[in-house]
This record gives sequence, C-alpha cells and structure tokens, in this order.
Amino acid sequence: MSAAIVKAAQFAAEKHKNQRRKDADASPYINHPLALASVLAVEGGIENPDVICAALLHDTIEDTKTTAEELAGIFGDKVTGIVLEVTDDKNLDKAVRKEEQVRHAPHISAEAKLVKLADKICNLRDILANPPADWSADRKREYFDWAARVVAGLRGAHAGLERIFDEIYARHIEFKKSS
Repeated sequence: MSAAIVKAAQFAAEKHKNQRRKDADASPYINHPLALASVLAVEGGIENPDVICAALLHDTIEDTKTTAEELAGIFGDKVTGIVLEVTDDKNLDKAVRKEEQVRHAPHISAEAKLVKLADKICNLRDILANPPADWSADRKREYFDWAARVVAGLRGAHAGLERIFDEIYARHIEFKKSS
C-alpha cells in the first residue's frame, strides 16, 4: 500500500471524526470512504493510488471545512481534481444537486467515474443493509432509481464495478416485487 493512501485515510478519518452516518446505528462516517476504497481496490482491482486516495477523500470538501487548496497542498492537483469532479455544490438545492450529478456523470474523467461508481455501490449496499432510520420504502426506491440514472452516465468506466452495481440494483427490484 502506498504511503499516500495511508495518509489519505488518516486525513479523512481526522476530517470526518465527529460525523456519523444516517443509519439506525449512527455508524462512524469514516466507514463510508473506507468502503469506497475497498470496493475499488478489492472488488474492482483498481491499483491507481490517485483513485484510491480520491475515494478516501471524496466527501472532505463537500462535508467538512476542507478546501481544495488544502487538499492540493497535501495530495496534489490530480487527487484534488478527482475529488472536485465528484463534489456537489452545496449552494444548490438538493434536488438540483441530484440532477446535476445525473447530467455531469458522462462528462467526468475516467478516474472520477470510478469513484462515483464506488460511491453509488456503497450507498445502495448501505440502504439495503442498514438504511437511514427515517427513510420510507418510497424514499429508498427513489434513491435506487436516481442512482441508476447517475450510473447510466458512468457506463464504460469499469465493467466489473458496473456488474456489481447492477446486481445490487436487481436485488432491490426483486425486493420491490416481493413486497
């Protein structure tokens, strides 16, 4: 493992140390970027340290007081550029941000597509296994369908990760049919 990846994991852990996920257990937030890195490296066979670092750091600008300048000073322009490609503009309304992800997905770099794909895989897994306590079945369904729209714009980035996404999405569809 590269020193940069360990440094990114430590940086993300520090930046997200007081944040919790929205699941019923209020899991530590750092579990999410670590899951992305695992999906990419273990399941996707991705060995590019810039991609793994960006996965670990993908929510730092969006969800903490981290700036792009701070990230660039520590991790360089390449990693920071990938992070910026997958960062939502929090000045926009949530519905607009979600539509921007759909619109923007086909136009981001190959590296950013990998991070975004891993993010959607992890989010769907989390919703299936331990969803936010206050999410209705309709809200879960809406998230799955929106994630599929985002991933449609990422197609061609990594067949194996796309297959994993499709399998998770299919489990959701089967669940919908049986409920």
